[in-house]
Amino acid sequence: VTSAVAFDILPLKLHPFSQSTPTGLDCVGWKRHVSSPVIADGALDKTALTDDVGSEEDLYEDFRSSNHRYGHPGGGGEQLAINELISDGSVVYAEALWDHVTMDDQELGFKAGDVIEVMDATNKEWWWGRILDSEGWFPASFVRLRVNQDEPMEDYPLKVEGGKEDDSSSGIRRFGMGQTTKDQMRTNVINEIISTERDYIKHLKDICEGYIKQCRKRADMFTEEQLKTIFGNIEDIYRCQKKFVKALEKKFNKDHPHLSEVGSCFLEYQTEFQIYSEYCNNHPNACMELSRLTKVNKYVYFFEACRLLQKMIDISLDGFLLTPVQKICKYPLQLAELLKYTNPQHRDFKDVEAALNAMKNVARLINERKRRLENIDKIAQWQSSIEDWEGEDVLVRSSELIYSGELTKISQPQAKSQQRMFFLFDHQLVCCKKDLLRRDILYYKSRINMDNMEILNVEDGKDKDFNISVKNAFKLHCRDSDEVHLFCAKKPEQKQRWLKAFENERRQVQLDQETGFSITEVQKKQAMLNASKQHHTGKPKAVTRPYYDFLMRQKHPTLPTTLPQQQVFMLAEPKRKPSNFWQNISRLTPFRK
Repeated sequence: VTSAVAFDILPLKLHPFSQSTPTGLDCVGWKRHVSSPVIADGALDKTALTDDVGSEEDLYEDFRSSNHRYGHPGGGGEQLAINELISDGSVVYAEALWDHVTMDDQELGFKAGDVIEVMDATNKEWWWGRILDSEGWFPASFVRLRVNQDEPMEDYPLKVEGGKEDDSSSGIRRFGMGQTTKDQMRTNVINEIISTERDYIKHLKDICEGYIKQCRKRADMFTEEQLKTIFGNIEDIYRCQKKFVKALEKKFNKDHPHLSEVGSCFLEYQTEFQIYSEYCNNHPNACMELSRLTKVNKYVYFFEACRLLQKMIDISLDGFLLTPVQKICKYPLQLAELLKYTNPQHRDFKDVEAALNAMKNVARLINERKRRLENIDKIAQWQSSIEDWEGEDVLVRSSELIYSGELTKISQPQAKSQQRMFFLFDHQLVCCKKDLLRRDILYYKSRINMDNMEILNVEDGKDKDFNISVKNAFKLHCRDSDEVHLFCAKKPEQKQRWLKAFENERRQVQLDQETGFSITEVQKKQAMLNASKQHHTGKPKAVTRPYYDFLMRQKHPTLPTTLPQQQVFMLAEPKRKPSNFWQNISRLTPFRK
């Protein structure tokens, strides 16, 4: 098995900018799905970009008549290799780059860093995988296949001919001229780190010289403010990465790669890598600006002409601009695998260990922001599904669903009890009522401001304030008034989960204040706008799933019909395909930490 190459599957689309989330750009060969004919062979006239606006369109049209592609010549060879391994009985493992939050029971949810067994990679966009006893579809672009698929030798006893364990004193299998398995594995990881860094530098150079340089020549089309919004500080990242890759290459031992000491490079540059934070924070704004510009044909033609003149691989600009976000989140996975195959006696061991922790911290902050940005999309969709909504949008004050479930609410003065669905967000608790006939439809009833509330545990028995007997109860008491709300859960464990959820809500609010986390007004408005459009054009909210659907499901349920889509305000992970929210309400728990 050639294990020094990371297989990256790239489901790509051209436009709009809410659609592509490539995992890597070094293994590109599939064509984007475009409604127009493919770009064709033809002579590249590099003066085109300096002519009038129509010249970009002319250049673009010149390339539409044949099948030229500046892509990877291997096409989908990596995908074929994966399927060959699986069909041969080999176990293929992948590591998650992003959290995959799903409310579809046919999809496999996971968190960044989880290890997934890939069981079927026939479809280039959706793979079938397993984690422990859970199986389901997941987007191929969310994972990175392990460089070394074999387990390290210390994880299992060695075998010799006849099936008996090898009790030799060395206990080490050798590769080639006396190199141990672990050394070979380390060589593979080192080679991947070096090769992917070189590819990454090439992509950054293409963006800076192929796009930014040409955009600056067209003051009639782009202002400096627009360019800052679209490209952020990617030129600073390019300069930083050029220095970083030079430092890596100095530490690279070409004759004996496993002896390379690269950990110190990551430690040296961990502070400089903080410039990625600015880039990642700006990335949603870049996507929105690109989406706005590409509604005008001349910008579409211009960007495509830039790509063709630079002879860049067949990925749209938003795909290229996503690579820095992906890169910073990929470092911990590479370092974790490197540490796994580094002996404690190796001179690089302590530095790699320290580098892994440092890069984890950087990636954790970025991934957390990505997850929170994805949540506002889901929250907006949730609100659009609620009937008779009143008052301000949930996103005005909240960005995280902490917990949800059914409770009995008891109201004064008659101690009237009502069964309601409650949704605990940061800063507020929303109360809804189920439709009597169609239980998948909810109606908005009220909300409670959690910032002024204190939680009171209520013992089983008669409550003095409400003068009734209660069980599994708790109260919300307003600190500024006599306002009191009494709630009862069906079971003691449900009550405890709610009490824990209220603690988590206060902890989340405090953490957001300490870290300065916030969602911009533009992102909130865009989320609500997208949810509104999907609500009006999507499926009816109440679609019951026949019971036989559950009975008919076997190993491979229906393949998801659409790719995960990246909303313009999201940092990295695409949103889920359209689905009936309320038939999966019990799966809202992935929002919890």
